[in-house]
Amino acid sequence: MNRRALALPLAACLAAASLAGCGATADAGDRASDPARRAALKPFYGQTLKWTDCGRGEGDTPALRCARLTVPRDYGHPENGGTFSLPVAKAATAGPDERLGSLVYNPGGPGASGVSDLRSDGGEAFGAEVRARFDIVSFDPRGVGGSRPAVRCAESEGDDEGAPEPITPATAKDRARAFAAARAEAAGCVRASGGLLRQVGTADAARDLDVLRAALGDKKLTYLGWSYGTSLGTAYAEQFPHRVRALVLDGAIDPSLDWRERAVSQGTGFRRAVDDYAERCADVAGDSCPGASPAGISELIEGLYEEAAREPLPVDDEELYDVDARTLLDVVTGAMYAPEDDWEDLSEALGAAADGDGTRLAELARGEEPATASGRRARGAAPENDDEAIVAVSCLDTPHPRAAADYWKALGPAERAAGVYGTSSVVDELTCADWPPATGRPHRVSAEGVPPVLVVGTTGDPATPYEEAKSLAGQFPGGMLLTYEGVGHTAYGRAGACVTDAVDDYLIDLEPVRSGATC
Repeated sequence: MNRRALALPLAACLAAASLAGCGATADAGDRASDPARRAALKPFYGQTLKWTDCGRGEGDTPALRCARLTVPRDYGHPENGGTFSLPVAKAATAGPDERLGSLVYNPGGPGASGVSDLRSDGGEAFGAEVRARFDIVSFDPRGVGGSRPAVRCAESEGDDEGAPEPITPATAKDRARAFAAARAEAAGCVRASGGLLRQVGTADAARDLDVLRAALGDKKLTYLGWSYGTSLGTAYAEQFPHRVRALVLDGAIDPSLDWRERAVSQGTGFRRAVDDYAERCADVAGDSCPGASPAGISELIEGLYEEAAREPLPVDDEELYDVDARTLLDVVTGAMYAPEDDWEDLSEALGAAADGDGTRLAELARGEEPATASGRRARGAAPENDDEAIVAVSCLDTPHPRAAADYWKALGPAERAAGVYGTSSVVDELTCADWPPATGRPHRVSAEGVPPVLVVGTTGDPATPYEEAKSLAGQFPGGMLLTYEGVGHTAYGRAGACVTDAVDDYLIDLEPVRSGATC
């Protein structure tokens, strides 16, 4: 659910009030400002990827090729020798004669491994026509997954292990404990990763993406980003608008929101998604639904929150923890990402809990892949650092207050807007209070000269609400919005032929999407 200024002008610009202004200036078509022509960056832009076979994806997915990309840790001082080595994976097109180039994608997060994601399905989330025309490529961003180095966090010290965690800390004791736990988490990350935490922001990851574009041999970038991947794509468009061929941003994050606004937006998205679950449960989960009516389902969920807040729900398994209210909320919100996959299991678990057995909820909590609030769930097996990376990137990208009181002040508006889904989103931000200073700032997109960008928004998206997609599309010059009327997080790859055809036509033929297009 899932944050220094340098000496040289561009690095200082990245830490200034608006990343957007930096972007257009750094690459506004002026060949003299082309980073590939900067002497210290030429070794990075001129590198040749050494591809090796790295097996097949799962099932019948295509064989993959893998390589490593070297990028500077500090673009302000690339000559200092510090680098990241980033894993890259490619599913080559089956029709090389019709190949248009590479299509690079990011599956979300921040913290999701693009390589693991591509290994899991060989790029089959993309339409068949797209796979026939492009090599499908993904990579692990700096600090994430198989990146060398990668963000690590030491075990937090001083936590009340096993103590029930209230969703909304209301008493002075609960608030002190929540803030202390967040500070301990931040300290563990600083202890294990040190200065690396200052070098994993999205602006620099976008510069890595441009180095990857060059290493792939593409003059311009064709890109699709899901969820957090929309932030990465937006940052690329701002810094390299004339390098964009096609850009699809699905499950959009609005860069103009500050941390409070984002918490309320996200909390509201989850609250509405749970309402959608109650309304549509019978259509998706059938007889598994835990109530006979939408009102009955909503009442059951609220009752379980109240019950778990008083005393954790018991489980019938010695290896599982009883289910406190926060664990219950995490399971419920996690199931909102992919209703077609998760609503039936959630329904059965809620029904059992209503009968006094929280075991199934605890099993879902333990076995579920982390579904970050700002990220599409990575589909691959993950020896990764999802939890550490989402905090590291989010805290570095967005400024947060240092004082605990600022977070407690934000609880009231968040609760009024979205109930426990709003307050939990605020509490999730506490770790950023003790993080190294943020390098990003909230801003409206500035990407003069970028070609039309396609933003895809799902009306019932829990993690990246539809309003953010509308806002982002309006911030891009010539931005296009494709609306999917449905539930779940993101649309392309899971919402049917209408979305697939529109996105594929844009990616392949640069065919624009008409104003008001809806699937």
